[in-house]
Amino acid sequence: MSSIQRENFLARLYVDSDARANFKANPRAEAKKAGLSEDQCAALEKLDWIGLEMAARSFAKKRQLKRRPSWFAAFQRRLSRLRFLRFLE
Repeated sequence: MSSIQRENFLARLYVDSDARANFKANPRAEAKKAGLSEDQCAALEKLDWIGLEMAARSFAKKRQLKRRPSWFAAFQRRLSRLRFLRFLE
């Protein structure tokens, strides 16, 4: 199968804790279910579990920080509202 399928499978493992747990319980079956080849399934069975968990936590933290505006952006937004209110008077 294609490397795109493998990359999609790995991306799902990084972001979905349930998929990660299922994969950890039975790596070959989950990889087969995703449509990966025998060689890819065998390679994924040798995956570094600690590295996978660390990467998943890191990506989750980055997604969380991306959603939250910085204190400076929040301050600028509040300041712009105050300026707008001043012109209404």
